Amino acid sequence: MSATTVADVVVDGLQRAGTARIFGVPGRGAQLPLVEAARRRGLPVVLAHDEAAACVMAAVTGDLVSAPGAALAAPGPGVAAAATGVARATLDRSPMILVTDRHPESVHGCKASLALDAVSASRWTAHAAQLAMQEPRGPVHLDVPAEVAGASAVPVAASWRPEPLPPPDPRALDEAARLLANASHPVLIAGLQCRSATDAQWLRALAEALPAPVLLTLRAKGVLPDPHPLMHGVLWPGGGEGPLLGRADLIVALGLDAIEVSPSPWMTTAPLLYLAPSPATGEWYRPVVQVVGEIALAIAELAPRLHGRARADWDVAELDRLKRPLRPRSGVAVGRLTPERIARLAREATAAGTIAALDAGPHAAAVAAAWDAVAPGEFLASYGPATAGFALPAAIAAHLVHPERRAVCFTGGEGFLAALSELPTAIRLRAPIVVVAIADGSSDAPELVRMGQRFAVPSAAADSEASFAQALARALRADGPALIAAWS
Repeated sequence: MSATTVADVVVDGLQRAGTARIFGVPGRGAQLPLVEAARRRGLPVVLAHDEAAACVMAAVTGDLVSAPGAALAAPGPGVAAAATGVARATLDRSPMILVTDRHPESVHGCKASLALDAVSASRWTAHAAQLAMQEPRGPVHLDVPAEVAGASAVPVAASWRPEPLPPPDPRALDEAARLLANASHPVLIAGLQCRSATDAQWLRALAEALPAPVLLTLRAKGVLPDPHPLMHGVLWPGGGEGPLLGRADLIVALGLDAIEVSPSPWMTTAPLLYLAPSPATGEWYRPVVQVVGEIALAIAELAPRLHGRARADWDVAELDRLKRPLRPRSGVAVGRLTPERIARLAREATAAGTIAALDAGPHAAAVAAAWDAVAPGEFLASYGPATAGFALPAAIAAHLVHPERRAVCFTGGEGFLAALSELPTAIRLRAPIVVVAIADGSSDAPELVRMGQRFAVPSAAADSEASFAQALARALRADGPALIAAWS
């Protein structure tokens, strides 16, 4: 029997932490010991075109399975290429471990950089997994030089998950209950730390019990089903939520990270009640009361404290009037193919559970408003820099986590070009992804179609609702990825 190597210990640690697969790049010989160890131990290895996309796939996988994603980066250019993906994971609070070879320097944006040797392999791998999952979540850098990866190592027992959070402070819960009991027009805002299925159930219960309208950040879309009558849309800079917030006498932030919002959307002077797994940060983001702990547990503990309180004084007709500006707008002319109609038609044509991935761009707000998500993890978007090119790698990751579900990737011409190198990855995996590239104009659409056809991907152009519906029907029958270039 061959000796256990450092690479074996690292892979075993990732598996124990719940890592679903490792993402890497072909031809990076220095990473072979880790790749071989992963294959020996049954941990899937998925090859992307470059490290930036591999990091996106790892980060999105980490979000979807609630365990650290893992990406490999070779020395020099590989680490440099990974920088954009690391920055996205940092801003998106995505749990990810970036494994390098002979790069002992810190990687900007990572929560820590840890250098392994044969003695410390188990301990540092476990620490990296814990740190990546510790709120606020984020990327951790693990350096495993090739000569170390192949060395003999002795596995050491370690804890691979963060310690459970302590229960919420009873005094903070009492103060939170007092604020809620005295509020006649509370508004709930849920963020990226409130995305587990359990948190979503308790958020819905709280909203319906108060009752109170709910706003979600882009990363939390789906936590309350979009069709729910109390769901009032995505909190978006310059969006239409100002009148609703202006009527609020209490803002209840659940898992809302300061990075998700800026002072501009807060068109209210209402007090802020904060419930989250980690303390509030930011100079302007100062809650009157904060309850730190598991969100579901905090809401459960609030329930008996709110027993017998008067219901909130929101008028159903008033809520509907305030919600109206947030609803998707139809095209000015019948059949006009606006981004709203593109997203709405795609949503209507796809099965329940379909996952949408969104690139940044002028179409993003319209698509986010028009695509109905009914559960956490059904809508993927990034706050990271240069987010063009995020959507296709994210959709590939979603397919690998949920192979039984289809994904729709909404991008623009720039985003499609940025992610074009990952189209062969989607083809190789036979990922049933419909790429909807919303072109800047009719002159750009034929070039986008030609690009798709070069890869033998079923591709079509659409400039009306009827032509888009026909192209979408064909794309949904494709055995693998398909492309639609759409414009109005």
